[in-house]
Amino acid sequence: MTNAAPSYHHGDLRTALLNAAAKRLAEHGVDSLSLRKLAEDAGVSRTAPYHHFKDKSALLSAIAAKGFSDWHDAAKRIFEQPNKSPRERFRAFIHEYIGYAANNTEMYELMFGRTIWRNNAATSDLKNVAFPCFQFQVTMTRYWQEQGLLPNNQDALRLAQVTWGTLHGIARLLIDGIYADTSHIDEMCDCAADLFMQHSHER
Repeated sequence: MTNAAPSYHHGDLRTALLNAAAKRLAEHGVDSLSLRKLAEDAGVSRTAPYHHFKDKSALLSAIAAKGFSDWHDAAKRIFEQPNKSPRERFRAFIHEYIGYAANNTEMYELMFGRTIWRNNAATSDLKNVAFPCFQFQVTMTRYWQEQGLLPNNQDALRLAQVTWGTLHGIARLLIDGIYADTSHIDEMCDCAADLFMQHSHER
């Protein structure tokens, strides 16, 4: 006798499906994701996921949106620590960013990779989560400029893109295993922080 399928409210099922999808992504990679397998993982009928995601592309956007939401929360938590100086928060942010990428490689690839963005497959729901996350990077950059940690003679948006590009590059090296592995993470993060802050005034 088989167990009865779990009973979900409409919103609960979407959350359960996303959690199951994030788990499958982490364990088996993006190629393992399908609405059929997701239904099996969640113990629901094969048609149930289609009430929430019209196709695999929509599912991937929803998973990526969850990743951006989680990362945005983490970034705000670091940035808003009142017991740490701006310098300490800047260094902690760099470590956290690279650590997030190293510990969530499949999610990071989905969030920032070509699967969604290059194919113009991002849904409006994803953009509504991802773009404020990008904008927060600019907000933090402007603050660190005001604090003298980053050069204030540069446009905040361009400086945010350059610092983020550096961190993204380190993350890619770690994820791809090119010239770097996880044993280098702390040293690379400290090196990046020191390079960005080397022309700042002590506060």
